[in-house]
Amino acid sequence: MRSPALCFLSARQLAVTSVLAVQAVSPQTRLRCSEMASLLQPDRVVYLVRGEKRIRAPLSQLYFCRYCSELRSLECVSHEVDSHYCPSCLENMPSAEAKLKKNRCANCFDCPCCMHTLSTRATNIPAPLPDDPTKTAMKKAYYLACGFCRWTSRDVGMADKSVASGGWQEPENPHTQRINKLIEYYQQLAHREKQDRDRKKLARRRQCMPLAFSQHTIHVVEKYGLGTRLQRQRSGAPISGLSGLTLKEGEDQKEITIEPAQALDEVEPLPEDCYTRPISLPEVTTLRQRLLQPDFQPAGASQLHPRHKHLLMKRSLRCRKCEHNLSKPEFNPTSIKFKIQLVAVSYIPEVRIMSIPNLRTMKESQVLLTLTNPVENITHVTLSACEDEDPDDINSTAKVMVPSKELVLAGKDAAAEYDELAEPQDFQDDPDVVAFRKSNKIGFFIKVIPQKEEDGDVTVSFKIRHDFRNLAAPVKPSEEGPETPAEAIWLTHHVELSLGPLAL
Repeated sequence: MRSPALCFLSARQLAVTSVLAVQAVSPQTRLRCSEMASLLQPDRVVYLVRGEKRIRAPLSQLYFCRYCSELRSLECVSHEVDSHYCPSCLENMPSAEAKLKKNRCANCFDCPCCMHTLSTRATNIPAPLPDDPTKTAMKKAYYLACGFCRWTSRDVGMADKSVASGGWQEPENPHTQRINKLIEYYQQLAHREKQDRDRKKLARRRQCMPLAFSQHTIHVVEKYGLGTRLQRQRSGAPISGLSGLTLKEGEDQKEITIEPAQALDEVEPLPEDCYTRPISLPEVTTLRQRLLQPDFQPAGASQLHPRHKHLLMKRSLRCRKCEHNLSKPEFNPTSIKFKIQLVAVSYIPEVRIMSIPNLRTMKESQVLLTLTNPVENITHVTLSACEDEDPDDINSTAKVMVPSKELVLAGKDAAAEYDELAEPQDFQDDPDVVAFRKSNKIGFFIKVIPQKEEDGDVTVSFKIRHDFRNLAAPVKPSEEGPETPAEAIWLTHHVELSLGPLAL
C-alpha cells in the first residue's frame, strides 16, 4: 500500500529522493537511471545553436549538418513538404490533390464533439420489398459512430447509407460563393503586386547597366520576344514578359471586383425567452466545438456534423547554408524509416547529469556528469570554462571548474553496449577525473561554486571541444598506398547545465 506522505511529495522532491537512492547502487544501474532522467527532463542540458537565431535546445531536438559541420535547429532549416497522407486510412496523395481537397480526407471523419475518429457501424433496419410494399425485409444500413463519446450521425438526423463508404450528407455553407470570389480577388491582387516588384527590380538593373548595352538589350528582347524565356529561367519568376505583358498575350485579363459588405441599420432582435429559458448544457456547444467549424459555428448540439479528417504531411528538412538535406522520410506513409536523418545525437558527444549534491552559495560542490560517444571511432574531448567576457555565457549563475586533461571516449559498439561481462578497455584514466567507464560512456567530475543567493536554478556553462571525421566527405586516394580516411576536424560547442535550486 502506498504511503500517504508520498502522495504529497512534489515532482522535484521525488527527483532528489531518486538521485539519493541512485548514489547507493552500482555504476551500471546509476548510468541507466541517468539515461531515463535525461529522457524525462531533456531541458536540463542544452546546446547553443549559432544560426540565424541563437537558440538553446537539447541535443535530441537538434540536427547536425555534416557538410557545414554545425548544429542546426528547426528555426534555421528549410521545411519542404514531401507528401500528404491521412492518419486514419493512410491514403497518400500529392500536394496538388491535397490542395483541391482542402487538406482533408474524403473517407475519414472526426467526431464533432470530442474530435476522435469516427467509425462506420452496420445495423439491420426493416425496409419494404419492391415487389410487395406491404411486406418488409431486413436490410443493412451504415451510420457513423464515435467509440469515445458515443456520438452518432443519427443524433443530428443524418440518413443512414446503404454502402459503407462515401456519400455522407454534408451541410452547405451559404457563403461559399462569396468566399470563392474573395479568394480569386486576392489571388489576382497578389499576382499584380508580384509583377510590380519584378518591374522595379528590372528598372534597378537597367539603371546599373551602361546606357548603350541597356538599350541594345531592350531592343533585342522586344524584337525577338525573349522576355518570357529569360523570366522562366529564374526560379519563382512570373510567366509575364519583361515588357509587362499579361499571362495571355493579346487577351484582356478578366477583372474581378468585390463589393464591400454593407452595414445593417437594424439588428435582429433576441427572442423573448432568451434570459428566462433554462439552459441545458448537453444541448449547447462549447467554444472549442464552434471554432472547429468556423464556417458554421453551430450553437446547438443538434447542428453538429462530422468533419473530414485533416491530412498530415511528411516533410524534409534542408540546411539553408549548404542546401543539403538533414532529414528526409520515406515516401510511403506506412513507413517510419528515414532515408536521411542527421540528428545531432548521432554525431555530437552528449553530456548528461548523473548526480547532483546539495548546492550552497560560495561553497564548492562536486557534480557527476556522463559523456557518451555516438560514433564508432575513438573521440578525444577537451572541456574548458567560459571566459569572463564570453558573449555566449549569459545565463551562468555559478563558477565551474572542468577537468584540464583530455577525455578519451571509446567508439560505439552496439554488441557490447548492454554486455555486463564485457572487459573494460585500458585507457589509464585518472580516478580524480573519471569516475567510471563503460563501453562508449564515461562518468567524470566537475566542481561548481554557486555565486548568487537568489532563488532559482543554478546554471553553469562550459565549452566542449572534440574531433569529428566526416564520413560523407569524398575519400582522397593516396599515391603510395590505399585510400586515406577522412581528416579529423575539431568542433567546439557551448553547453549549459541546469543543476536545480540551492539547498536550504
